[in-house]
Amino acid sequence: MANSECRMPDWSFVIRRSTFRIPPSPPLVMGILNVTPDSFSDGGHHFTHDAAVEHALKMIAEGAAIVDIGGESTRPGAEPTPAEEQIRRTIPVVRSIRKRNPDIAISMDTRSAAVARAALDAGADIINDVSALRDDPDMADVVAASGAAVVLMHRHGNSENMQDGGGPHYHDVIAEIAVFLRQRRDFATGSGIDRSRIILDPGLGFGKRVEHNLSILRHLDRFVALEQPVLIGASRKRFLGSVLGADEPKQRLAGSLACAVMAALAGAAILRVHDVRATVDAVRLCSAVKGE
Repeated sequence: MANSECRMPDWSFVIRRSTFRIPPSPPLVMGILNVTPDSFSDGGHHFTHDAAVEHALKMIAEGAAIVDIGGESTRPGAEPTPAEEQIRRTIPVVRSIRKRNPDIAISMDTRSAAVARAALDAGADIINDVSALRDDPDMADVVAASGAAVVLMHRHGNSENMQDGGGPHYHDVIAEIAVFLRQRRDFATGSGIDRSRIILDPGLGFGKRVEHNLSILRHLDRFVALEQPVLIGASRKRFLGSVLGADEPKQRLAGSLACAVMAALAGAAILRVHDVRATVDAVRLCSAVKGE
């Protein structure tokens, strides 16, 4: 991992409504809102419209700069959710959050162009695509036409098979992920998406063994060197439980916060988390110690 002398660039990335500036420190916190019955950590907790909106407003009050809404679980072993069902679950929530808070950045976590289009029409600003524009051939055109920002994530395999056989094998996990992210960035720009709208995510937990995830955290500076804002989503993930002996996702707060601090020191721009207030406090203290 990069040491505490590492400084992240003073990024500005563009969303549809305005230029969204990412300060050098601390990184922005993206609060997770799963409007699903089966997500690995909080499936079903915010499945109703009112519960989802209430939780979004709570995360905003706790300091979330972005709310990331998903209507399909992408945990290992999850089966795909039809676009129509994702739209039914999420779009009323997007509209309600946008009505109550015109200024918050809203992200839609989806691999479906139809869901992305509906979310953008309802007021979303960012498309968070775990397939990096690979699963739906229309996704790149939807993002390009809308002017939305996009998160391109590395994923080995898909939700159904990414951890089959105990997990995938890499010759050099850091180099291979970096090449993939560079290629997907170039694909996105070639599809008409401005580079200022692209965010990269090395995909902790998506087709990685424990040692791969730890290596990613150790070498986050390699992804920051790609000169795009980097998003890190370590919150409550299974590899933390494997290291810490914490079987239940909610028992992984300490590990999640440790990852957040490491990512902040290494130059991550966005932290995607379940526990917003604790993460905001952790990265604020990290920033204060660094004197920024």
